Amino acid sequence: MSNSQAAAKPLQPALRIDPELLLRAQPVRVVFFDVDGVLTDGGLYFSETGETLKRFNTLDGHGLKLLQKAGITPAVVTGRDSPALRLRLKALGVVHARFGTEDKRPAAEAILAELGLDWSQAAAMGDDWPDLPVMRRAAFACAPPNAQVEAKANAHYITGAAAGHGAAREFCDLLLVASGRYTQLLAEYA
Repeated sequence: MSNSQAAAKPLQPALRIDPELLLRAQPVRVVFFDVDGVLTDGGLYFSETGETLKRFNTLDGHGLKLLQKAGITPAVVTGRDSPALRLRLKALGVVHARFGTEDKRPAAEAILAELGLDWSQAAAMGDDWPDLPVMRRAAFACAPPNAQVEAKANAHYITGAAAGHGAAREFCDLLLVASGRYTQLLAEYA
């Protein structure tokens, strides 16, 4: 039998997560993400015509897709709006989003109501003061390491990866492990 015909060894997950974090994350069925400073590096780029350009990380995007496969709804609540953001969310299949909202708590509560969920089933990832009302109510809050100090102080978990550089994916992976679906989803790529 040639090497190309040999059966691949089972793929064993390399990811290790603190069991206490996994327990906190188990009930999560919806995750609220901020955009600037969470799904992006927080930088805003403007074209000559005033169009806002954003840089998104493909690892983060795949993480949002994996959440959906695991039955966890990714949702976006952001204070800004742009065609680039709407296009990216559409490409990722994210349908629960609120744009241009400074008061994020009511926006998140509306999404919870649409999904028939409550705060005990929610996680949130934010990086600054406008995210605090959602982060403080969610059962599990996360912040990237470059978040503002108050956001980090109210997070249960701070990612190792920076915002816009895989931080959201890191949080998604943690939630996937807690859901019990990580190994099964990984095996699809073996």
